[in-house]
Amino acid sequence: MKIKDIRALASVQGPARSTAERLSRKCYSVEDMRKLAAKRLPKSIFEYIEGGGEDEVSLRRNRSSFDDWSFLPKWGSVDNLDLRTTILGGPSAMPVTLSPTGGTRLFHPEGESAVARAALAAGIPYGLAHLSTTTMEAVSAAAPGLRRWFNLEPTSDKGLLQAVLDRVSKAGYEALLVNVDCRAIGHRERDYRNGFTAPPSIKPKTVVEGMLHPAWALGFLANDAIAFPNLDAQIPDGPLASSPDMWRTLLAGSYEPTDWDDIRDLRERWNGPIVLKGVVNVNDAALAASMGIDALQVSNHGGRQLDHMAAPLDVLPEIVAKTAGRMEIIVDGGIRRGSDVVKALALGADACSIGRPYLYGLAAAGQAGVEHVLKMFTAEMTRTMMLLGVSTIEELRAEGRDLIRHRNEAFVRNQPTRIPEAPLALQK
Repeated sequence: MKIKDIRALASVQGPARSTAERLSRKCYSVEDMRKLAAKRLPKSIFEYIEGGGEDEVSLRRNRSSFDDWSFLPKWGSVDNLDLRTTILGGPSAMPVTLSPTGGTRLFHPEGESAVARAALAAGIPYGLAHLSTTTMEAVSAAAPGLRRWFNLEPTSDKGLLQAVLDRVSKAGYEALLVNVDCRAIGHRERDYRNGFTAPPSIKPKTVVEGMLHPAWALGFLANDAIAFPNLDAQIPDGPLASSPDMWRTLLAGSYEPTDWDDIRDLRERWNGPIVLKGVVNVNDAALAASMGIDALQVSNHGGRQLDHMAAPLDVLPEIVAKTAGRMEIIVDGGIRRGSDVVKALALGADACSIGRPYLYGLAAAGQAGVEHVLKMFTAEMTRTMMLLGVSTIEELRAEGRDLIRHRNEAFVRNQPTRIPEAPLALQK
């Protein structure tokens, strides 16, 4: 090959002109974003994102459950490939939502507002956590056109509940995400080892970690304290302030006995859609459908609560069969690729929800990082559907079970017919 041929093939890139361009050149997967987030955050903060309950069996199974399913592509034309779908009666650019995550400004100073703007740019819904660190009103102002959902815990204090619901409605949130998997906080041993307790334990290594991550430390110290301003009906007046009780709420939790009667009461009080988040029991799914709940988020809280709790993908087919189209099914836990979303939809889910992937993006590069993660999901879903041979989300859900196979299923369901041997006179 001649020098001129090499020059023709070579492409010399100039310096990246934006954060988005820089990310597009170096981060090709959620795992790449995870590694970048690990560099940007102190270890204790990063492991708060990463960690699960006890031995982290559920955490690992969430991921490995997707590896148990293989694609069976069909041949044919794929025309006008389209990821658009409907979730809870409204449009979404793809069958993905952003799950509520607590303490989000721990990972980037712009926190929930940056996530909301990225979700708006991507055209998908965002669930704001009740343990969010930005007021629900500020998130609404940051992304006024966004489909916003609000996450809360069931409560027996009906006066407080109604006041919070009134505030949520006034702030423009269209749906409720109701946790039913948080009667206690999971035993997250990584957090204890890192001093991430209630209140936090400041150890020498904590100070050293902060010094080794000056950009994070500056952002943490220069902005409002980490607080949880959406737990009650009052809109905070002035800068947010932290307290030991707030950290206990995040890291230790508190149990208030509630049951299905409280879910029925909530259904009567709220006119919009309700999603029960944290259901893996098929009997609970059927009961929720019978009382008019609009959707389930099949979830084990990212493996952070009860260890050895079933992985959502493992119970998804049974829940889909039991609810029989009476409610929408959203799946979260272990989703790291657009191909994971395609697998879940092929098994009957209406949509998937992600948490850790967008937090990696936020920690790595703020709003631009979240946007990059969502662009990767869009590209991966598009590529997977093209290679699988489906054009739309409707087609994927209708034909999905013929396009995917579990590792324990026989690839040939019946024993193949044995071809008789040729007569001896014809053998050579």
